[in-house]
Amino acid sequence: MNTGELVELGQQLRVDSVRAAAAAGSGHPTSSMSAADLMAVLLAHHLRYDFARPAHPGNDRFVLSKGHASPLLYAAYKAAGAIDDEELLTFRKLGSRLEGHPTPQRLPWVETATGSLGQGLPVGVGIALAGKRLDRTGYRVWVLCGDSELAEGSVWEAAEAAGFENLDNLVAIVDVNRLGQRGPTRHGHDLDAYARRFQAFGWHTVEVDGHDVDAVDRAYGEALSTRGQPTAILARTLKGKGVGGVEDREGLHGKPLPDADEAIAELGGPRDLRVRVHEPPAARVLHAVESRSAELPRWDKGEKAATRDAYGKALAALGTARDDVVALDGEVGDSTRAEFFAKEHPDRYVECYIAEQQMVATAVGIAARGWVPYASTFAAFLTRAYDFVRMAAVSGSGINLVGSHAGVAIGQDGPSQMGLEDLAMMRAVHGSTVLYPCDANQTARLVAAMADLDGIRYLRTSRGGSEVIYGPDEEFPIGGSKVLRSSAQDRMTLVAAGVTVPEALAAADALGREGIPVRVIDLYSVKPVDRATLRQAAEETGCLLTVEDHREEGGLGDAVLDAFGDGRPVPRLVRLAVRTMPGSASPEEQLRAAGIDAESITAAGRLLAEEAVVA
Repeated sequence: MNTGELVELGQQLRVDSVRAAAAAGSGHPTSSMSAADLMAVLLAHHLRYDFARPAHPGNDRFVLSKGHASPLLYAAYKAAGAIDDEELLTFRKLGSRLEGHPTPQRLPWVETATGSLGQGLPVGVGIALAGKRLDRTGYRVWVLCGDSELAEGSVWEAAEAAGFENLDNLVAIVDVNRLGQRGPTRHGHDLDAYARRFQAFGWHTVEVDGHDVDAVDRAYGEALSTRGQPTAILARTLKGKGVGGVEDREGLHGKPLPDADEAIAELGGPRDLRVRVHEPPAARVLHAVESRSAELPRWDKGEKAATRDAYGKALAALGTARDDVVALDGEVGDSTRAEFFAKEHPDRYVECYIAEQQMVATAVGIAARGWVPYASTFAAFLTRAYDFVRMAAVSGSGINLVGSHAGVAIGQDGPSQMGLEDLAMMRAVHGSTVLYPCDANQTARLVAAMADLDGIRYLRTSRGGSEVIYGPDEEFPIGGSKVLRSSAQDRMTLVAAGVTVPEALAAADALGREGIPVRVIDLYSVKPVDRATLRQAAEETGCLLTVEDHREEGGLGDAVLDAFGDGRPVPRLVRLAVRTMPGSASPEEQLRAAGIDAESITAAGRLLAEEAVVA
């Protein structure tokens, strides 16, 4: 397209953004209008994409980080012939693919869900990293950011990661329109302020008038010719560009234009330009998945091993069997034991350093390219990245997260290092799977099983060694549990997981010697939970006692309650959990102080048995 045609295309994108928001009665047309020229030039001259084949390995990847500007994205899809005008006007309506913020669940051309600002660039870094180090194809990653979201720390985690990795296949296009939701942004139209920040992280920067299509075209060309550095194009734009009544004015964010018909007329009326987007270059098919069975590590019963050790060894074995497995870690690989994978498969290991948000975002980007990522750090530190986990679920992303050093059982390091909220956090994620193994063989089996699950998968591992209670050939189906003690005379059921399983077994033995037989269930699958086994235990023993190295809220006890959420009578349920603020102490002292060691479980069981007799 020549200059005049690019200008017309930009106007068409503005008009269609206004029309879509007007039809919906909501949306963000002014945010779309500021970036319309940036999108027009990209779509017509630089993007290489086959809309009929969104999985084409040579396709460039586009991420709309300012996801509220979705009318612009959908207007671009219409211009490219991917959707028609009728569908464009279903924007934000029930059943429409064109949601208020785009998601890959609805549209095959969307790489990742956006809308929680500050996440598009971090995920774009993950996609670009996959292109450079894993796919090794020449696709480019274009990320359209808003200036408001550059206040988010996650953006600068991404900027540093991209600069460190020399991601010259990544281009951030920053729509500096000066206005946020409630008023001016921190730096307004000061492009130099943004340039200094990106340059400090090793980026090449280009400052440009975002409404000069020829200048934008040259800026994109400069980005593509830059080697060894990612490029940030900082474009000065005006929010609501082209309509005098709203252009560069405050108070209009997230609202349809006051008079859409008048605005459309001012923009020159509707157009029906069609863009022939450049075809992607030929590229090899994405990595083939090896079908070899993983030779998982094995431990004999009675051995002592930490589940974090089992995780690292099992992951390394899985990486040998499957060439689509990638490991990421937050600079604690010697603690999480992800270093075992790094030593055997360094080409598929990504060190994310102490940047948990970027670690999860990188995993999401890598998963979007068809890989199977396992990202690990201390369970406590995953809380910092929770919004990224939440948005990964919105994207329908398949990622594996592993939190080590969980609970008070880590000992002397104290409460800042103790994951005590992680089970609740991960159980609340839509469609998630939450696993908490108690021994090495169980861990190895669950690590392998996670690779073939959908959605967000979370595995909780422990720091200290524990006795192996299962044989290496034992099976652990997702959604299952193991009944470790059982008799027809059982007077209650102890439900445990992870480090509390051996404590529950020791308590069961002690209670048995006192003439109080109890059942013991290892509830290694916290979500989905084994409803059938729990209901049977409730019917046969009358009382459930849960014990967990986690806060009382949202963890194992609440997972057990879920088994009785169908209206049937809820059994007597007593919960032992961490209710105090721990200090520094040995693991054994921590469990005792929290009231979740064998002695405490025994005392609680004894009291329950006595109360049952009195009743």
